[in-house]
Amino acid sequence: MENITNSVKYVGVNDKTIDLFEGQYVVPTGVSYNSYVLIDEKIAVFDTVDKRKTEEWLDHVEIALGGRVPDYLVVSHMEPDHSASIKAFLKKYPSVIVVGNEKTFNIAERFFGNIFSNRLTVKDGEELSLGKNTLKFIFAPMVHWPEVMFTYVENEKLLFTADAFGKFGALDVKEDWTCEARRYYINIVGKYGATVQSVLKKVAPLQVEIVCPLHGPVLSENLGYYLGKYNIWSSYMPEDKGVLVAYSSIYGNTAEAANKLAEKLKQKGEHVAIADLARCDIAEAVEDAFRYDRLVLASVTYDGGLFPATEHFIDKIKSKNYQNRKVAFIENGSWAPMSAKLMRERFETMKNIEFADKTVTVKSAVNKDTERELDELVEELIKK
Repeated sequence: MENITNSVKYVGVNDKTIDLFEGQYVVPTGVSYNSYVLIDEKIAVFDTVDKRKTEEWLDHVEIALGGRVPDYLVVSHMEPDHSASIKAFLKKYPSVIVVGNEKTFNIAERFFGNIFSNRLTVKDGEELSLGKNTLKFIFAPMVHWPEVMFTYVENEKLLFTADAFGKFGALDVKEDWTCEARRYYINIVGKYGATVQSVLKKVAPLQVEIVCPLHGPVLSENLGYYLGKYNIWSSYMPEDKGVLVAYSSIYGNTAEAANKLAEKLKQKGEHVAIADLARCDIAEAVEDAFRYDRLVLASVTYDGGLFPATEHFIDKIKSKNYQNRKVAFIENGSWAPMSAKLMRERFETMKNIEFADKTVTVKSAVNKDTERELDELVEELIKK
């Protein structure tokens, strides 16, 4: 627990017992569920935490309150990792007024039934005075649920941002913000870039010096850096020059071609990430696909179609609105290589994809012809 400002205290919790976030994302350093208390003439608590940490969180809130009773519970986001402790909170503090928008309460009643006898339904741009501090509610629909809203505290120049600007990782683990924030954003929020762009424009006129997300650290220095990253990610533009070489291989021959290509690119001074799609953390591969400006997909032909891991990867990046990249293919097939054609068909449904002229075809195993074709592809990929 810490003081964010003279009025705002952090009361969130770390969870290092979780293995998969949202049932699918590996979180080796855990995750934080953030919650905040703003103490003024009236007291507002911002969001609850996952049910895995309810009791610990309630203890933190009680300490921060110092014997007082909260007046409001502001619900920024109804996803259960932030809302699952609402019922326990209202049982402990039954006089609390729950603050949300119409969509907040529609979703909340599906989770908890009709337990919100004390509620305040707010509209976009509406304000609520706590005394010295006034809360201004800024709707952020589909970032990344329809009920999401930010709250701006002008006196503190502070913005509560729900899941925006969050990251994987418990707060007592020291690690770079960018990598785990990127993996978090691309895989969870990434589909909704247009709505992220809209809310960035809405908050741009505000004087913001502190950003309080629902996961990850409070951000109070170099905010331009974080805003810049979000602008890049949500506009689907490449973040860095580089090549992701992603492959699916059965007996190692397609993997050999992919790794040879990666080494040749590195020798030319290119930054290269490589992913074995059948074995890697697929969320990391998706992250790298969006991070870099070029993608090479290498896949064996399987049952006349694509290898399942390749198909899954393409489906994942398409669902996150993959676009504005250069894509090349390496295919393998012992008698009827089809994977390049099938991969291209899928990418043709995506926006602003530039295809490499050169497609490398491996017929069973890498040979001198393959090496020559790989060299040709390298020259095309490094062409300015």
